Amino acid sequence: MAEVDPEALADVAYGIFEHLLNQGLRAQDKYLYALVEAGVDFRVDFTTIFEKFRVDYPQLAEALLLRFTNPATIFTMLCNGEGVIPTKTTQMYWIVLDAPGSAPEAIEDENAGKWLIFQEPDKVDMTWKKVRDATVAGELGISAKVSTVKPNPDSRDNRKVIYVYTKDWADETDVMRVREKLRELGFVDRIGYKRNLETFAGEYAKKGKRVTYYTA
Repeated sequence: MAEVDPEALADVAYGIFEHLLNQGLRAQDKYLYALVEAGVDFRVDFTTIFEKFRVDYPQLAEALLLRFTNPATIFTMLCNGEGVIPTKTTQMYWIVLDAPGSAPEAIEDENAGKWLIFQEPDKVDMTWKKVRDATVAGELGISAKVSTVKPNPDSRDNRKVIYVYTKDWADETDVMRVREKLRELGFVDRIGYKRNLETFAGEYAKKGKRVTYYTA
């Protein structure tokens, strides 16, 4: 059996732990970003969720502790913006926030699609906060996500991108409703909407070829 790369394992471990942390907080009607931005001490919740993670996934917990030494390091990192602020998130390629009542897997449905908002790194934190808050308020689509400062081999330039998902690309009324709300939030420049169908097929924009289904 091939030897497992410890850094790759730690990446996987962190991704699973952060997912479980957010899931555990949401079960209590809490959001990580809200706790961090309000300066609320959520150490008890964090510790409870981490200890369960350690019991359920001992090998992954070990990989995580090899990277961070102890849980307190992870907690401090979260309090400083990891998983909340795009320019302070170094462990994950994306920050994802689902709208209330929307299943996390909904953004993977082939019928879904997303508006693409490209931003310079020095503007993405403020921009993401607008989209995030509107998504959590149920004013946009089913979910939103933003790229972070973790170097992504799939990125083609230094810009960051925010995806604002809708449930069904064929529901033009809903797609354009979300676009209008984005205008109200200040996104007045023309942007494109890409269907998951094209994303899953590995189709990306290049000279002479456009893969956006709507532009507005």
